[in-house]
Amino acid sequence: MQPQFAAFIGTITQGDPPVEGMSSLYVEMSPGNWVFKVVDKVVKGTDVRPGSQIVERQYGMFEVHSMSQADVLRAGEVVLEELGMHLEDRIKPTVASEQVITNVNPYQAQLLNRMNRGTMLVAGQTLLVLEVEPAAYITLAANEAEKASPVSLNHFSAVGVYGRLWMSGTESDIAAARQAALNAIESVTGR
Repeated sequence: MQPQFAAFIGTITQGDPPVEGMSSLYVEMSPGNWVFKVVDKVVKGTDVRPGSQIVERQYGMFEVHSMSQADVLRAGEVVLEELGMHLEDRIKPTVASEQVITNVNPYQAQLLNRMNRGTMLVAGQTLLVLEVEPAAYITLAANEAEKASPVSLNHFSAVGVYGRLWMSGTESDIAAARQAALNAIESVTGR
């Protein structure tokens, strides 16, 4: 986990807060109630810590993390075993929408700042707004974008039909972050 990504997760997590440098696994499933049994198997069968467990109308999502990437990878294997699935069975994410807004107006920046839990959006910056489906993949996009470019993570949400991300910075930094986020989403295999 990149520094801003981990810090943002720490502000919204219901469970154990992660820290920079940890590895994490996000799993989204339908029907949502499957989350309860799968999280139980994961935390009993591996050395990971649960950060989130959310069930909403259509989907369930959970996140686990550890300083050990091997433990997080094993947690993914436990999920697949419990569901009787293979990695190739996952849904390949798609970009639902993307927008780059240059020279953000101060009034719009203030409106957006009221809803975010990350870094404040400053007037005049460039804003990246990205939506992906399934929602949990927005976490991959956010972390990879931060890794690639010195942007500010303003907000993201990985629950619901679409995952949403807001990042801000200079126009060139946002261009690099956008490309890294899109590359990360496009690199995921699945059906």
